[in-house]
Amino acid sequence: MCFQKRNLHNTCAGYNLWLENRCETIAFKYTRDYFDSLDGELYQVGYCRNEKGQEIGLRIDQTLTQDATGTMAYIEFEAMGIGQVRTERSVAYIDHNTLQSGFENADDHRFIASVAKKHGIYYSRPGNGICHQVHLERFGAPGKTLIGSDSHTPTGGGIGMIAIGAGGLDVAVAMGGGAYYITYPKIVRVTLTGKLSPWVAAKDVILKLLSVMSVKGGVGKIIEYAGEGVAALSVPVRATITNMGAELGATTSIFPSDENTIPLAADPDADYDEEITIDLSSLEPMAACPHSPDNVKTLSEINAMAEGGRMKIDQVCIGSCTNSSLADMMKVAYILKGKTVHPDVSLAVSPGSKQVLTMMAENGALSDILGAGARVLESACGPCIGMGQSPNSRGISLRTFNRNFEGRSGTRDAQVYLVSPEVAAASALAGYLCDPRELGDMPVFFMPDSFAVNDNMITPPAPPKEAGEVEILRGPNIKEYPKTAPLADHLRAECSLKVGDNITTDHIMPAGAKILPLRSNIPAISKHCFAVCDESFPDRALSLGQSIVVGGSNYGQGSSREHAALAPLYLGVKAVIVKSFARIHRQNLINAGILPLEFADEADYDGVEQGDILAIEDLRDQIGAGERVTVKNLTKGKSFETKCPLSERMKAILLCGGLLDYTKANLKK
Repeated sequence: MCFQKRNLHNTCAGYNLWLENRCETIAFKYTRDYFDSLDGELYQVGYCRNEKGQEIGLRIDQTLTQDATGTMAYIEFEAMGIGQVRTERSVAYIDHNTLQSGFENADDHRFIASVAKKHGIYYSRPGNGICHQVHLERFGAPGKTLIGSDSHTPTGGGIGMIAIGAGGLDVAVAMGGGAYYITYPKIVRVTLTGKLSPWVAAKDVILKLLSVMSVKGGVGKIIEYAGEGVAALSVPVRATITNMGAELGATTSIFPSDENTIPLAADPDADYDEEITIDLSSLEPMAACPHSPDNVKTLSEINAMAEGGRMKIDQVCIGSCTNSSLADMMKVAYILKGKTVHPDVSLAVSPGSKQVLTMMAENGALSDILGAGARVLESACGPCIGMGQSPNSRGISLRTFNRNFEGRSGTRDAQVYLVSPEVAAASALAGYLCDPRELGDMPVFFMPDSFAVNDNMITPPAPPKEAGEVEILRGPNIKEYPKTAPLADHLRAECSLKVGDNITTDHIMPAGAKILPLRSNIPAISKHCFAVCDESFPDRALSLGQSIVVGGSNYGQGSSREHAALAPLYLGVKAVIVKSFARIHRQNLINAGILPLEFADEADYDGVEQGDILAIEDLRDQIGAGERVTVKNLTKGKSFETKCPLSERMKAILLCGGLLDYTKANLKK
């Protein structure tokens, strides 16, 4: 079997795509993919059906990594023994671990640069910008598939890409030519009507949707935007909305592309699993209150609860992959021009890319921002990932970012609110949470006719003939992938930790300036695993040898970081039993060979305590037989049923001990 050269007219959740020289469907129609080895190359063959709830494989056109997840992804890619990447374009970005207070981050950057040069990957150097902003500017294209080892990869949906966040190992497999597998999603149509009022922003649109759907309402779903309200939304506005679709737990979000690129829109008779309507003209400035992106209130509601009717603030941070475009920066500069930041407020601004920063310098916006007293940071993730700019103790920080999980800012008792750049800039001047509509009439903001393009900070890979001579440069902090083993026949282990609902990957594997440099060193970073919940967990789990973690609903929401699975793997966690999982984290557990179980009856959660001895007999047979696994609580003398819905491929991965072992075994075949 091999590719046939023919045109296909495919429909995916209403999207019409003409594909040249492919026999795969680009979006959401695979239910079975496999590889055939022909002349040393891997070919993908797709069998197209529409079965919701079934596993499907997607052919991936592009991949991206960033340095906090990239080192491990490239260690995994190397372990597969594949020479050159087999995607149309793979890009390695340096944008997370840019604070070089020791050798670790610099060593990781050097390692990634050498891997990129050797294996056919483009390398975006430190200072070139945030991965999602730069990818949108330089590499994104409507109709292309993209997966990235960062949960905010769906930013690309703002220009009509099928862009999905994934674990690093999934990205490594895709770089090797493999399919990316997801459960066929439900499709939610969000119809936008009306038009945004002056000073109401993209952030308010996605915050409104979060208030409707919640941080777990998008799990297993794709959000498709439509309606007459879409036409007036610029690409930066759309990208902000799709970026924060990750906070819904959605697989991805997508807007129709512009008619000036390629026609890409929903079929008039498309069927949807759910429909939501948002009247843009009815929205007003809002904020997500501590400590969850769906804890949304209007500014007037928040100020009404504050002493004196105004909530005093301590810090404002503007930037991140959510709100760092030139359009955002121009609005901030307009608000700040000729004024001075309140003396009690620290304002930090992070332009999203070198292109944005350069154009700000050329048009005077940078001078306006500096003149107001802002601290301009490099074009990187920075404070959003806890890499500097931590607020003062108990400080109130307004941030244009996408997450406000407890402790993520680097200050555990900080109160972080998520707001639009317009709200952030106005509040920085006022010293309190300020409605930008108080500024008066909003001018019309025009984008330039052309954008500055200078790719001197993007290093192309070595030509294939020279790639073999490239040396991979490893520092002493870069360790191997944790040891794995095939799934055992029987499991008997202590419950080493019990946690509640909405446990995030920041709870499981924190970020921040102290911990991020350890991302390439699993033994070292594992010492911080679950430290936010229980500082004694790493030592306890390691001493037990093997254990089981129990959690509530939406377990593992947030980042795509596979370290939240790899650190527990290193510490001997063999299974995680919860009420429900977030999508990416569940897949990362499977990829790591950790058994993901869900309580069949959520009431059984209350019957398990930390320290209980749990046992699963005939585990391999139970996994192979169906979707239920019986767990015995030997301490309580009771048994309970768990759900473990797995495709045949997922079963094979778990039985092998993880995706890396599974992939290597299949490549040998």
